[in-house]
Amino acid sequence: MRVYELAKQLGIPAKELAERIKLLGIKIKSHMSSLDADTAELVRQELEEEKEKAIAQNVIEVDFPLTVRELAVKLGRRPSEIVQILMRQGKMLNLNQTLEKELAVKIAYDYGFTLREKPKLETVYATAEKDSSSLSPRPPVVTIMGHIDHGKTSLLDYIRKSNITESESGGITQHIGAYQIELEGGKKITFIDTPGHETFTAMRARGANITDIVILVVAADDGVKPQTVEAINHAQAAKVPIIVAINKIDKNPQGVDMVKQQLSKLGLQPEDWGGKTIMVSVSAKTGSGIKELLEMILLEAEMLELKANYQRPALGIVLESKVSSGLGVVTSVFVQEGILHRGDVVVCGLHYGRIRNMYDDRKRALKEASPSSAVEIIGLNGVVSAGDKFFVVPNEKTARKIIEERKAESKIRQPQSAGGNLSSLWGEKEQKEFRIIIKADTYGTLEAIESLIKSIKLEEVNIQVLHKGVGSVNNSDIALAEASQAFVVAFRVSIESKARELAKQKKIQIKRYQVIYEVTTDIKAALEGMLEPEVKVVNLGRAVVKKMFNLSKVGTVAGCIVERGKVVRGAYCRVIRGEKIIANKSKIVSLKRFKDDVREVIQGIECGIVVSFSAVKEGDVLEVFEEEISARRINI
Repeated sequence: MRVYELAKQLGIPAKELAERIKLLGIKIKSHMSSLDADTAELVRQELEEEKEKAIAQNVIEVDFPLTVRELAVKLGRRPSEIVQILMRQGKMLNLNQTLEKELAVKIAYDYGFTLREKPKLETVYATAEKDSSSLSPRPPVVTIMGHIDHGKTSLLDYIRKSNITESESGGITQHIGAYQIELEGGKKITFIDTPGHETFTAMRARGANITDIVILVVAADDGVKPQTVEAINHAQAAKVPIIVAINKIDKNPQGVDMVKQQLSKLGLQPEDWGGKTIMVSVSAKTGSGIKELLEMILLEAEMLELKANYQRPALGIVLESKVSSGLGVVTSVFVQEGILHRGDVVVCGLHYGRIRNMYDDRKRALKEASPSSAVEIIGLNGVVSAGDKFFVVPNEKTARKIIEERKAESKIRQPQSAGGNLSSLWGEKEQKEFRIIIKADTYGTLEAIESLIKSIKLEEVNIQVLHKGVGSVNNSDIALAEASQAFVVAFRVSIESKARELAKQKKIQIKRYQVIYEVTTDIKAALEGMLEPEVKVVNLGRAVVKKMFNLSKVGTVAGCIVERGKVVRGAYCRVIRGEKIIANKSKIVSLKRFKDDVREVIQGIECGIVVSFSAVKEGDVLEVFEEEISARRINI
């Protein structure tokens, strides 16, 4: 091979290659000289290593995705030059169209540059500390699970020395509650009491693995029930240690051995029977065994060596979020790292806000909350979802930047056209689709499960049973699940090893069940997650605009009198002119009485109102309202 032929392959001038070959100590006369195959390969490798080193030093930080024009600017090339490169590769893109990340990186590499994605702002604040030297011990987080009436909340009620149960509907937990207790010696334990195992599963699915220990409550007078088995499966799936509290021993002391026998068959061997599962006999009524249970929790926590970083800006998980009349958005959060302070600016989901007030589980005002604490915060500018991560940033400017980044990223992830993957799990925008494949042990149970699924009627979600059959889950089932983005229900059947490997590789969800109740519970949780939240409009009052004022520091202010009800700062309003609604959902930005800012103004009082709708005129009517947003529930 001649030098000029090798130069053509490498894409560099022949004379330049000849000079670089001489620098390698290889004797040649000119670019017309010949090279044997081994020498040519040696030259190729040397030049490739040289290029790699140069590229590693020429790093350009960018925000992906890049347009063709942006890439050209970053590389210092004419945009038309990049367009020609793309055309040679069969990519017909104009200057304002975005490039695939891999393609942009390759083009930059060919020019001798490495493209490195700029670190997102949120990664700086939302990443947990991994350096063990900066970590300190934290209290354990305990989730109480079990059958619906085995005394979970009553047990927690006794521990807290307060009366939670009477405030709940029928004595059953209706919301996520998180409570921290302090024991003798200053040691603390945080308890989480959930309204069902679907909540535990839903939070884990969102990455909210906040539980360190599960307390499984089983009644001595009732024994193991389907929900008990379900709780065990969920805890074991989360790889969380289980401590069993055998409750109601005041009713049936003899039932303790029965419960231990039943749990042994489910793989939970009691310690006093030679197993590894701690089991404590307790009574939520008399308090018997409660002290021992708490000691066992602390012992287990000590073995787990639970730690957190107290020095960094706080981050954690949302337990619950709702709109409260008079308070605005109230968000229950669990602090995982750092210390959360009143006045901190918090980012969560697509919302942010400065914490105006913070309360513990007894509604006591707090100035700060440390790791493993659960608190209610007021100040976010919107309702977020349970399981969302929150983190503290230095100021509102940083928060807005992060929200803008997230919104831009969510737009990028949306399909550009209908020509994409038509077998999306959620289907078209108008109606979502919930696709399922059922494999069962007998035709009887298969028909029962299918009948149960088909009995669910929802306008927003089209439920499709794509395939059903008797026998183990096989490769054909996984292939169908991948093509249709469905999940597989395996009821009392095995999963073939090849199918299991393929499902893992393709990230196909296979759910195994032993009890039909478990199937309904999971489907209910999945469907509820697909439903749009329920928005209830609560009318607050009505005000009439008497005169308009232009103030230099405030802007346009509507001088009003409240005719009915009340006007609340931060609420929404409709602007009505004559019989026509000219603005359907404006916000009351500011509310004043004379020169003072006020939170609300009642009927018969004059006030100054600044509305986000700038075209308000004298004679307009403002109908003030709030929106109560709540998750929708379905009954199966």
